[in-house]
Amino acid sequence: MYTERLYYDYAAPEPYPAEIREIRLQGDRAAILLDRTIFYPEGGGQEADRGSINGVPLQDVKEAPAAGGGGEEILHIVSAADAETMKPGPASLVLDSRRRRDFTVQHSAQHLLSGTILRLTGNYTVSMRLGAETCTIDVDAPELSADTLARVEDAAADAIEAGAPLLIHLCPPEDITKFPLRKVPPQGEDVIRVVEIAGYDFSPCCGTHCESTAQIGLLRILGAERYKGMTRVTFIAGRRVLAQSRLLWRNGETISRALKVPVMDSGAGVLAFLERNAALEQELKALREAAAEQKAEALLVRARSLTDPPSGESSSRSAKVPLVAEIYNASFDEILRIGRAAQKQTSAVLLLASRDEKKFAAFCSGKGTDLRSLLKTALEENGGKGGGGAGFFQGVFETVPALESFLGNMI
Repeated sequence: MYTERLYYDYAAPEPYPAEIREIRLQGDRAAILLDRTIFYPEGGGQEADRGSINGVPLQDVKEAPAAGGGGEEILHIVSAADAETMKPGPASLVLDSRRRRDFTVQHSAQHLLSGTILRLTGNYTVSMRLGAETCTIDVDAPELSADTLARVEDAAADAIEAGAPLLIHLCPPEDITKFPLRKVPPQGEDVIRVVEIAGYDFSPCCGTHCESTAQIGLLRILGAERYKGMTRVTFIAGRRVLAQSRLLWRNGETISRALKVPVMDSGAGVLAFLERNAALEQELKALREAAAEQKAEALLVRARSLTDPPSGESSSRSAKVPLVAEIYNASFDEILRIGRAAQKQTSAVLLLASRDEKKFAAFCSGKGTDLRSLLKTALEENGGKGGGGAGFFQGVFETVPALESFLGNMI
């Protein structure tokens, strides 16, 4: 079904009259076909417009081969539930003009950026994508240096300030061979639309565009990375740059207040803070290790009393498996530090637990002792879960009493 395309000439927020010709159900969605449309369908790297038809919100707009052949038709996608409230007849089309303006600016900025990179470096843009938050182009260069990108950004800013007009050429009736196109035009088209940025770029394109580079406002390159042997350049333009600037300034103010440094010195303030924090982390690590060593020494004293009891005395455990159990009001990480500090200095089994996390860890360096067989029965009887090997075993319980009962059974 033929639909008159008005989206190149209409970008206003006011309602526009049209006629619903057909409604096609497609599962949980439906396609609305109109006699004319102000909604741009997705294509050429540019996302589709949004808006509403008779108050029903659009989910998508896309081109598809016409039923029965005969070119392309434009499908306006809505939910199936919303489609039930619609019928063929008069329609009021309302465009999300703010979104349209945003993508129009991004698209014109992309042409300017790609043309500028080609002019300054000789590298072509292979593909592009205009996203809802950021936009990208893939350039046929293995690398673009930071200095090169800065020069490109400055040159694009010069072109924006110059207010160069954007001109649309339709070929035919114009001869496409007279234009120095930046990329190969599509084949098999009756009419090819060429977008010219006067003095800067010529490119075949079916997207929406500004009237002059001045409407782009600002173009900011956010970064570049290697991608499939090329360089992917990420950028934003127009009010997206303004929104990002506001966000970065708010973040800078937050850092400024937290670190008590001027906003413009927040980067240096963060680096100084990280250096101080790293030094404190090292100091804290040393203190933790020292505390673990002290607690480990207390365990070793008890372990030596079991492995070498005074004459005439005997251990409450079998001499084959001397065991020291202790529960701490500490994190499981601290338990591990204590156990590791002590285990190399004794052949006894060290069974250490964290009351805070209801976890335990068992350590043994003695040959001939398998912690799995030693702990399995008591672990299961008290509802615990765990696992490990012959020299290290860990587990967890649902309650502190269950953990304490397990430790009691092992002593």
